[in-house]
Amino acid sequence: MSLCSFGVEPLSCHAWNKDRTQIALSPNNNIVNIFEKKGKEWVKIHELTEHTERITGIDWAPESNRIVTCASDRNAYVWSLKDEVWKPTLVLVRINRAATCVKWSPLENKFALGSGARLISVCYFEEENDWWLSKHIKKPLRSTILSLDWHPNNILLAAGSADFSCRVFSAYIKDIEDKPGPTAWGTKMPFGELMLEHKDSDGCGWVHSVSFSASGDQLAWVAHSSISVADAAKGKEVTHLTTDYLPLLSVLFVGPTEIVAAGHDCCPFQYTYKGPGALEFVKKLDMPKQSSKTTTSAMQHFRNLDKKATEEDSTKLDTLHQNSITQLCIVSGDKAKVEKYSSVGLDGAMVIWEFKEDLEMSSRKGRGLLIIFGVVLMTLFAAFLFSAVEPYHTPRHTEHTLVDSPRISR
Repeated sequence: MSLCSFGVEPLSCHAWNKDRTQIALSPNNNIVNIFEKKGKEWVKIHELTEHTERITGIDWAPESNRIVTCASDRNAYVWSLKDEVWKPTLVLVRINRAATCVKWSPLENKFALGSGARLISVCYFEEENDWWLSKHIKKPLRSTILSLDWHPNNILLAAGSADFSCRVFSAYIKDIEDKPGPTAWGTKMPFGELMLEHKDSDGCGWVHSVSFSASGDQLAWVAHSSISVADAAKGKEVTHLTTDYLPLLSVLFVGPTEIVAAGHDCCPFQYTYKGPGALEFVKKLDMPKQSSKTTTSAMQHFRNLDKKATEEDSTKLDTLHQNSITQLCIVSGDKAKVEKYSSVGLDGAMVIWEFKEDLEMSSRKGRGLLIIFGVVLMTLFAAFLFSAVEPYHTPRHTEHTLVDSPRISR
């Protein structure tokens, strides 16, 4: 893993180019900075300044090399690189509230934009008029859209919102794409068709992030105090797991069954999903290093209690991130097998993590097989000893003969 700091300002969102040599991120303002890796340092090479309010979403299309951004100014721009200069094109999103998130489709012929206007704008390029148009998905949305993710078939769209619900819609636009075939989520998919709607009965909070699996048959999402998975291959059955940690803000499928989630605990967590009812916590992925404790004087001890209400002299966390993690992105691989992923946080830092699930899982399976093999051997050995010793401990039955007692003569 590697840590890189981009200042003290919080990083609200980020996106990578195709070869992962450049990264676009926003330091919680109206500017998007593009950095390029030169040696061991990141050097700023571009600055996108068209927005007038805080940037809320960035996504970089790898094949077409276009960047889409959205902000609280209710606008979205598609940026194209021409003559080493990024030029914006305004998108007609037609919203009256702040935009909150944005996501390119897998084929990069459209993108989805969430907003506080209780609707989703599915935007596509109209070649006749040379502009970006949008179609709205409104029902049954009742609150702000907080997160979006596309199904691999380029048609279905998952959305998490502030009304405690996770939904899957059809974003099929007949003007630019062929009629889709049936999926595990449903067969009829006109634009705006609701394929799944799940609202937590116990009110676990806003749905901060959603993520489809590589196959598209599973959908994971995180709320304030829980992580959930809907399995379309199993009748859209939802598996729910309540966590003991602080609220999670981002979730990502990193394998067919492995999930990584992060949030206010400043540390990514690994979960595994093996089927309905089998969603389990695996471990923390940021293990703190053992540090030697220094002795403090009695005077310093009472000063810390007076000023910081703690006995410790340092307020530094044991994790790499020193504040909440806001977003996770894939750096190397795909959702079928992620090798590296990145995280940005409110501490202004970006961390690249290596995911080593295969080696760890294989070692765990190997240890489990060894334990089972050892138990079987011990059982067989104990049975053999018992069968060998048993004849020597069998009690012998002796025949008792009745002997007449002699008569005493007088």
